Amino acid sequence: MINFSISIKPTNNPSIVKFEANKFLTQNENFEFKNIEEAKNSTLAQQLFHLPFVKTVYIAQNFVAIEKYNIVEWGDIQEELSEQIENFLNSGEPIINSTENKSTKLVPVTVYAESTPNPAVMKFVTNRKLVISTSEFKNIDQTKNAPLPQKLFHFPFIKEVFIDENYISINKYDLVEWEDITSEIREFIREYIQNGGIVLNEEHFEEEKQTTGTEKISEPKRLYDDTSLQIIDILDEYVKPAVASDGGNILFDSYNEENQTVKVILQGACSGCPSSTFTLKNGIENMLKEMMPQKVAKVEAING
Repeated sequence: MINFSISIKPTNNPSIVKFEANKFLTQNENFEFKNIEEAKNSTLAQQLFHLPFVKTVYIAQNFVAIEKYNIVEWGDIQEELSEQIENFLNSGEPIINSTENKSTKLVPVTVYAESTPNPAVMKFVTNRKLVISTSEFKNIDQTKNAPLPQKLFHFPFIKEVFIDENYISINKYDLVEWEDITSEIREFIREYIQNGGIVLNEEHFEEEKQTTGTEKISEPKRLYDDTSLQIIDILDEYVKPAVASDGGNILFDSYNEENQTVKVILQGACSGCPSSTFTLKNGIENMLKEMMPQKVAKVEAING
């Protein structure tokens, strides 16, 4: 069983700080508590309201956000709050009691479709965080512990499914056009999430951790040399945000010191995209050559 750990994340509002967990706290529900009376069905929120500087408590899929009064500064209290929230989560107590009042404010689900550079892939973006780490499914056999992707594969025109933080990239077969199916998929995803459907089971993430690729990505400091770590940092900082905006993802696979070749894995909209070769050579390869002279000569994709 994975223990909860908390990361402190500032927000655009200086009065609000997010305490982000390494796994989900609720399933597709967001809660807002303005005072201790409203928080009667959340022991965690009640505990937080005993602190005189807590104004509002928000509990979402993988974070607790706190709005404070101006009587204190975040620098003086955020570490203590982080520890308190982490200890509560690891105590095993329910975050929201099963007798939760259905009148508690819930945020409606919205989903919109966004085209990608890959004409076979459409990106469906939601106002909810769906997963904490990326997952890709090439066929229905890979969806044993992935309820939403499994249901999506019941549509005969869906070829592959890729899920990142708040979006789903769907790769279709050529037998249909996007204009004929986009509304149907968008509404299906919206209703599924709105009704509390589970996107991925915990067992799915446990299985991924047992695979070599996922272990490499999640524990690079233990498994990679200094050059590989530098490449991973560059990909994470400069490349991943750009490809994510196009509905895809890039993962480091390996580095060969002898021929100075970097191999990467392309996922989502990037996999099989007609423009991916151009992006790989004229974007990623040139960037790594410039930032790591005498170390990188070539970048290759092992798929896509």
